[in-house]
Amino acid sequence: MQNRTTLGIVSLCFGVLVFSLQDPLIKAVSGAYPLTQVMAIRSIVALPILLAVVHMDVGLGALFSRRFLLLTLRATILFSSYTAYYLAVAALPLAEAIALYFMAPLFIMAMAGPYLGERVSRQTLATVLVGLAGVLVMLRPGAGLFDWAALLSLASAALYALSQLMARKLGDTESSTVMTFYQNAVYLVGATLAAGLFASAGIENAAHPSLQFLVRPWVWPATGDLLMMGACGFVAPVGMILLSQAYRLAPANSVATFEYTGILWTPLWGILFFAEIPRETTVVGAALIIGAGLFALNARPASRVAA
Repeated sequence: MQNRTTLGIVSLCFGVLVFSLQDPLIKAVSGAYPLTQVMAIRSIVALPILLAVVHMDVGLGALFSRRFLLLTLRATILFSSYTAYYLAVAALPLAEAIALYFMAPLFIMAMAGPYLGERVSRQTLATVLVGLAGVLVMLRPGAGLFDWAALLSLASAALYALSQLMARKLGDTESSTVMTFYQNAVYLVGATLAAGLFASAGIENAAHPSLQFLVRPWVWPATGDLLMMGACGFVAPVGMILLSQAYRLAPANSVATFEYTGILWTPLWGILFFAEIPRETTVVGAALIIGAGLFALNARPASRVAA
């Protein structure tokens, strides 16, 4: 059990790192292309990769699961989560959108008890609170987070938390690669249907950056932009598989705190892609989050309440 928990934590940390690479790529193209087009291109690139991975892992026959509806529901929840998150990224500074999104571990802790029957230990709760304190230090509440897009990031966190708790239950019979394939398929279908709906309704412009990123019509992308969108198709499958694997292997209460490690990468991507210099509050917040993660390593894994 301890080995599975440790492997789950490692998988989650790497998954968060890999997934964070998408944020600067998508933000870079958010001013010229619609989110639906970005997600469709990403999903098309990822499709053959995921088919190959599923074939090598469990065989393509595993895609015809008896839990098709539950897999599709989870994928739809994740589609809603990531749509909300990237719409927030279009309107908010990258660091603020990501910090708000990392309320997800707190939501996971709150829902793990009623949904999975996992007992939340005091040590685990303490790590969440310390991590949340780090998020608050980085956010500096009241310093400009008044755009309603902030609510999109928080909604995204809640939906993501629910999807990963579902992964814990689905993991009894479904592999992380199958769950990831369903996610990618729903992303492709959902993005295409949404784009068609907006086009048929004649909706092409909106005043708010988040809504504009959603309804803007598709255009043929420049080569560099197309490559950035396509790169997400390589990044996303790896990240999704690692994250799904993490919640398959370990109790949600044991790994959720490590979602906060994603905030560690924000200053780095900001420096490399947007010439952003981290504030002192970013450094202090990151230190608190690292401390929470280290403490969690020594915390006793939460046990499942008997049915």
